Amino acid sequence: MIEPLLDPEGVVRLREALCGHEYTSAGIANRIGAEATAALRRNDLRAALRATVDHDPLNTLIRLFVCGCSEPGERVARALAPLPLADALDAGLVVPSAEGGQLQAGVDLDPYGEQWWVVADLPPTARTGPPPVDFVLGVGGASTTLANATVRAPVGTALDLGTGCGIQALHLATHAQQVTATDVASRALRFAATTAALSGQQWELLAGDLTAPVAGRRFDLVVSNPPFIAGPGGPARYVYRDSGRPGDAVCAELAAAAPGLLNPGGTMQYLANWLHVAGEPWQERVASWVTGAPGDPSLGGTGLDAWIVQREVTDPVSYVNLWLTDAGETATTPTGRRLADVWLDWFDAHRVEAVGFGVVNLRNNGHADPVVRVEELRQPFQQRLGDHVGTWFDRQQWLRAAGATRRPESLLGHRYRAADGLRLQQDASLGPAGWGVDQQVLSLTGGLCWSEEVDPLVLALVSGCDGRLTLLDQLDVLAAAHEVPAADLAEVAGPIVAHLVERGFIEAVPV
Repeated sequence: MIEPLLDPEGVVRLREALCGHEYTSAGIANRIGAEATAALRRNDLRAALRATVDHDPLNTLIRLFVCGCSEPGERVARALAPLPLADALDAGLVVPSAEGGQLQAGVDLDPYGEQWWVVADLPPTARTGPPPVDFVLGVGGASTTLANATVRAPVGTALDLGTGCGIQALHLATHAQQVTATDVASRALRFAATTAALSGQQWELLAGDLTAPVAGRRFDLVVSNPPFIAGPGGPARYVYRDSGRPGDAVCAELAAAAPGLLNPGGTMQYLANWLHVAGEPWQERVASWVTGAPGDPSLGGTGLDAWIVQREVTDPVSYVNLWLTDAGETATTPTGRRLADVWLDWFDAHRVEAVGFGVVNLRNNGHADPVVRVEELRQPFQQRLGDHVGTWFDRQQWLRAAGATRRPESLLGHRYRAADGLRLQQDASLGPAGWGVDQQVLSLTGGLCWSEEVDPLVLALVSGCDGRLTLLDQLDVLAAAHEVPAADLAEVAGPIVAHLVERGFIEAVPV
């Protein structure tokens, strides 16, 4: 049993204080205003400090936990009441500051969502000296990326691997009947237990490295913001980001573990870094995590459908500097220079040209011929990525049921309609015979906002998708117009249609 930082009565009292003083995302925004709220996202505290000079409890909580100020003990006691100040001190929620009679935040107590609070360590920028090895990270860019990428369909069981302070588990509890969360660090589990209790949720919390605590168990949904940082490996400097495995091995390990974790129809989603190695297409490297690597029996195929998207690419020097800064270190200090040199030397020795970042989406659809796509998704898009992930897997199921993987021409017997918001851009140049079209680009203005150059035949095909005729009927018309045999068009049209459906340019009309 993992115990929170406070006993059950203490949790109730702290929650009463936070709710009673409106220390919530909405309450803080209402108190300091839109301009100061926006400035906080840029780590600019000035407007928030100006808006909280009065000494009421909410202002004290904002200055203490949001702005990182020291506050007089009596004000902190009033702000935390009915939780006794002695209990808050014992739990490490607040600690004495260097200024006599003053207290400062001992943890990051972050309002999250409408009525949740995330409890984590203070960020490195708010502390003196390096963080501890078992440092527990709070809400950050990676955690929000995964939360937005997760499919939110109702499920029976959900697993958060490497939960940290419990951000993903909070979201899972909104659509899963039972939530299990694991972490290698017992300290992280105590923070997660506090996050759960304070936010009115109950999770099964288990200690251990990655999948070890749930060996032999299966789930409907598995998510993970793992310690994915790519580097030399060895003892973890910070367990929240360092797995101890070299390179991107931990991310390959998670893919290999997925078949044993997922129920039929189950989905696994996790953040990952992968190496761009000289002379090796990164797509092939990442795809091998799912399909298996020729000649390497340790990397057998998973049998899972996979959609793996790369969102960012970073050069080695920038990558190392980013993660040194993340831990409050810098390459300008002797220690930082030594760490950076070892890291970059390892990249050089392994011919690493860049490091990619993205989301691995896997689904156990139970087919012997899984679909594996590895691609760039760096354009801005609308809605949550998780909504599109679910739709992508649904499209794959429809395509498979329609026979696309065995006989692509079978897709031609269906009726289709063009997606809403489809746009055509044409570039033309003036020549001796007049204006000639050089390029035609179809773009989706909604969804994932894909853009693709198309030839006149594909454009005519999409233009005819109004839901009234099957594609076979359309091809008869196109064959006559282009003076080619309809059978020749049918042979090439099947794979094209499968791609257009997968991308969302066209959709099948229900029979």
